[in-house]
Amino acid sequence: MSRSAKHDPWGRPPWKINFTPSRHRLLAHLDFAIIGGGFTGLAAAGWLRLLAPDKSVAVFEAARIGAGASGRTGGMVLSETAAGNQPGLGDVLAGFRAILEMLKVRCGLQLSGAWEIARQQSSAKAKPKPSPIEWNDSGTLRLFNEVPGGTLDPGQLVAGLARAAQHHGALIYENHRVQDVHWSSTPQLHVVTARGAQQKITAAKILFATNALSLSQAAMTGMHPRLTLAVLTRPVSEKILAAIGLAQRKPFYTVDFPYLWGRVRQDRTIVWGAGLVQSPDADDLEKVDIAAEESAAAFDRLEQRVLHLHPALEKLKFAGRWGGPILFRDSWKPVFDWHPQSVASIASGSSRATQEAGRNAIVLGAYAGHGVALSSYLGTWAAEILLGRRPLPRWSALQP
Repeated sequence: MSRSAKHDPWGRPPWKINFTPSRHRLLAHLDFAIIGGGFTGLAAAGWLRLLAPDKSVAVFEAARIGAGASGRTGGMVLSETAAGNQPGLGDVLAGFRAILEMLKVRCGLQLSGAWEIARQQSSAKAKPKPSPIEWNDSGTLRLFNEVPGGTLDPGQLVAGLARAAQHHGALIYENHRVQDVHWSSTPQLHVVTARGAQQKITAAKILFATNALSLSQAAMTGMHPRLTLAVLTRPVSEKILAAIGLAQRKPFYTVDFPYLWGRVRQDRTIVWGAGLVQSPDADDLEKVDIAAEESAAAFDRLEQRVLHLHPALEKLKFAGRWGGPILFRDSWKPVFDWHPQSVASIASGSSRATQEAGRNAIVLGAYAGHGVALSSYLGTWAAEILLGRRPLPRWSALQP
């Protein structure tokens, strides 16, 4: 993905990624090539070098690190997957925190919990429980449940993971797009460099960490890429935060429709999110411009919804709009599987052990809005699989 710094068709999120990777010449051969410079790819790169410092690791990012979903998320940290807990998944939040400590990443992580909110049904006989939130939004939105979770600064997380990966010896190439992969026992990457030159690089193992982008290359066709929308308010007073029930700074999301999510930032600005925009070409989100009529109208509707949630928000001022890629599939489970071309490169008559050892590429993504912690958590898991230290989970097949 390549977008101009002067005009970003997806808008500019409020997060700052204060890290620029060092420049390095391209190596002709790599032990591990990672395609995608977001949370998943950067966490995997740092973990690979931490566990195997003698192996060469490189991250290829088509634009700048964090240019996709990672730098554009709202920064809401949730446990489990969008489909709930899965067999063998483990404690995502505890694992995520341990990864940050091991890689020495600071990103403003606050795990004080998250609120699930829902509309009060007028026909409900049960007396509603006390709720700090009472908003008017197609019914009365109230606190429904509190779940493990919290918030962080996505820009700091991207920068921290990239800094850690580079510190441990991984090479990070921004503005280097992997145009194609020629599959064999040792795959060959066709890379277009920042200057437009084309170069071929072999890699013993590959991790596809592009999430909602480069779907055909990652063999994630038939899924549902969208641009999710968010708006940022100007700073509000503590009095207003108390009036609307957000003085505790708990992030929130609805468990019914119409969907709404949000969180308070440290500077008392509030992020609100809702709405999904599809690409004109269905799968190519790079062609979406949030200034276009459909997206602009969706932003207008979101801002009007927020203004009418509570009397204390009637004079609220907005400071920014942006969108970020998000990928769903029907099962709502992440994709975490061997690339089908990787499997096809193994002779069909080989033993199972030979086939397992010969697989050389993993696809990881489709977090469906639960990727802030899960992407790093599964990224390090992928690193351990590529090193032969851990098996793939059984619930995340590319073709369920």
